[in-house]
Amino acid sequence: MPKQQPFHLAAFDNFLGHSPIWYKQAMFAFLIFNPFILLTFGKFITGWIFVAEFIFTLAMALKCYPLQPGGLLAIEAILLGMTNTESVKHEVFQNFPVILLLIFMVAGIYFMKNLLLFIFTKILLVVKSKALLSFLFCLSSAVLSAFLDALTVTAVIISVATGFYAIYHKVASGKKYNHPHDHGGDAEIQELHRADLDGFRALLRSLLMHAAIGTALGGVCTTVGEPQNLLIAGKAGWDFVEFFNRMAPVTMVTLVCGLSTCLLLEKLKWFDYGAELPLAVRDILEEFEAYQAERRSTQDIMKLWIQGICALMLVFALAFHVAEVGFIGLLIIVVQTAFNGITEEHQIGKAFEEALPFTSLLVVFFVIVAVIHDQHLFSPVISGVLAMDKSLQPGMFFIANGVLSAMSDNVFVATVYINEVKAALDSGAIDQEHFNRLAISINTGTNLPSIATPNGQAAFLFLLTSTIAPLVKLSYGKMVWMALPYTVVLSISGYFALVNYI
Repeated sequence: MPKQQPFHLAAFDNFLGHSPIWYKQAMFAFLIFNPFILLTFGKFITGWIFVAEFIFTLAMALKCYPLQPGGLLAIEAILLGMTNTESVKHEVFQNFPVILLLIFMVAGIYFMKNLLLFIFTKILLVVKSKALLSFLFCLSSAVLSAFLDALTVTAVIISVATGFYAIYHKVASGKKYNHPHDHGGDAEIQELHRADLDGFRALLRSLLMHAAIGTALGGVCTTVGEPQNLLIAGKAGWDFVEFFNRMAPVTMVTLVCGLSTCLLLEKLKWFDYGAELPLAVRDILEEFEAYQAERRSTQDIMKLWIQGICALMLVFALAFHVAEVGFIGLLIIVVQTAFNGITEEHQIGKAFEEALPFTSLLVVFFVIVAVIHDQHLFSPVISGVLAMDKSLQPGMFFIANGVLSAMSDNVFVATVYINEVKAALDSGAIDQEHFNRLAISINTGTNLPSIATPNGQAAFLFLLTSTIAPLVKLSYGKMVWMALPYTVVLSISGYFALVNYI
C-alpha cells in the first residue's frame, strides 16, 4: 500500500522535490512576502529584493536547480507588475545570439568529445607539473576565448572534465571500461578509491576554475570574446584590430597578472588550489588510453579525423565571424553526425541535454534583467558616476560596472552604460576622446571584476549549473572563494592600468 498523508503535506513534499525543508520554506516565504514588500516599500526596493532572491537561488544551485525556484520568482515578478512580457521578449531577442549559441554550439561540442578526450588525456598524462598544467589550461582558455567566445570554450572544458571524471568513476566503482555506468552517484565507489576520488575532484575543480578565469582574461581582449564587446565596438566604430589595440594597455596587464596569479596559487596551494593528480588516477587514465589505442579501429580513427576537421572549421568560422555562433554550431552538428554515422533521433537528442536546461534558466534570468531595466535599479549609480569630474569617471565606471555586473549580468550592464555614454556623446556633453576612454572602462569593468560571482558572466553561470559542478563539488560559494584571489588581482591591476595608461 502506498503511504497515505494529508494533501497539504503531500503538496509540500512535491514542491521542489528532494530539496531541503529549510530551502522549501525559504522559497515559500519569498513568494508570500514579496507582494507585501511591494505594497510597503514600493517597486524600487522590491526590485532589489527580487534580485537578491534570484541570486540566492543561484547560490543554492546544488540544493535545487535554479530554473524552478528562479522561474517561480520570475512569474511572480511579472504578475506583480515589476516587468511585463514585452520587456522580457525584448531582453530575450536582444540576447538571442547567446541563446542560439547555447542550443547549437554546446551540442556541437558534445559530438567532439572523443577527440577532446583524446587530446586532453595526452596533455594530462604528459605534463607532470600541476602548476604547468594549470597554466596551460588558463592560457589556452584565454587564447581560445579571444578568437572564439567564452561560452564555447567553457563547453569544451566541461566536456573534457566530465570525460575524465566518468572514466575514473567507472573504474573506482569496480567496473570495466566497456561496462555501462552512471557516474552521478557514489554508492558503488569502492572504499579503496574514495580518497583518490576526492583528490581527483579537487584537481578537476581547480582546472575548471583556472580555465573559467582564462575565458575572462582572453574574452575581454577582442570583439568576439564576449557578447557585449561587439556591442561596445559597434557603438564606438572600432573594428577587430582597433578594439584590440585600444584595450591592450589594460588587457595585456591583466593577462600577465592573471597568469602569474595562476602559477602563484598552485605553488602556495591557497584557495583550494594546488591539488595534484593522484597516482592511482594517473595509472587508470594511462590504462584507459592504452585500452582505447588497442581497440581503435580504422572507422574510429576516421571519426577522430572528422572531429578534427570540424574543430578546424569551428575555429576558422568563429575567428572570422562568418555567421552567428549558433549557426556555426548547427553546421558542426550536421557535418559530424552525417559523416560519423549518427542518424537516429535519440542519439542526436542526447547532445542537447546539457544545454537546454541552462538555456531555460537564462531566459528566466532575462526576466530579472527586465525587472532591473523597468524599475531603473541601476539609474542612481549611473547618474552618480556621470555627475563626477571627468578625470575620475573612467576609474569609477570600471568600479561601478564591476560591482553591478557581479550582481546581475555583464552584458546587460554594458548595454545600459554604453547606451548612456553614447547618448552623452551625441548630445555634446562629452567629446570623442572621453567617450573612447569610457568605452574602454565599460568593457574592462564588465569583463574583469564580474568574475567575482557566477552570475556575473554567462560562462561562469553555465559552469555552475552544468552536470560537472555537483560531481566535483563546485558550489556557488566554492566558485566565489576560488575566484576571490583572481578578482582582487584583476580588479586592482585593471584599475591601475586604466587610470594610468588610458
